[in-house]
Amino acid sequence: MTGSLSIAEIKYRLGKAAGDFTTHCSALSDEHFFYHPGEKWSAAQQVKHLVTATDTARLAFTLPKFMLRMAGGKPNRPSRTYDELVAKYKLKLEQGGRASGRYIPKPILPAYGKEKLLASFTKSMRRFAEALQKNWNEPQPDQYIVPHPLLGKVTLRELCYFTIHHTYHHLESIQKMAIQRC
Repeated sequence: MTGSLSIAEIKYRLGKAAGDFTTHCSALSDEHFFYHPGEKWSAAQQVKHLVTATDTARLAFTLPKFMLRMAGGKPNRPSRTYDELVAKYKLKLEQGGRASGRYIPKPILPAYGKEKLLASFTKSMRRFAEALQKNWNEPQPDQYIVPHPLLGKVTLRELCYFTIHHTYHHLESIQKMAIQRC
């Protein structure tokens, strides 16, 4: 993806990412979904991590704009493209960047329920997309910045790009874990 995605395109891609993710995870057996391989997170923990990250990101799209301006200021550069944002995220991971604090999920037992976790994820992604579409018009997502725990200050458009890519990043991680386990 190159260039800037419109709000409508972002909403579509958020829905596609959520659908791709839940389709894959729904097909996993409970044994695979809750399997915790040593230091790595289980698929269940990755779902919980995505819910926490997406719910936190959604707050930026629901707060009054004056509060965002007070918290983040004005951007001093144009929004990165999707590809540029992904490249920055990958670089941060290569440099040792990892989730911290409340973004690190605790182990999750099968009794919690795979369907319940996936429903929570789907709801979180839907609410994120709805907040974006309901409260924002072009070019507003480029005119506000917020702090991101790994990427530093990002525009709201970049936060959308991150949410899309972050979902696929964890889908890929879950897919690799299944391959390694076979």
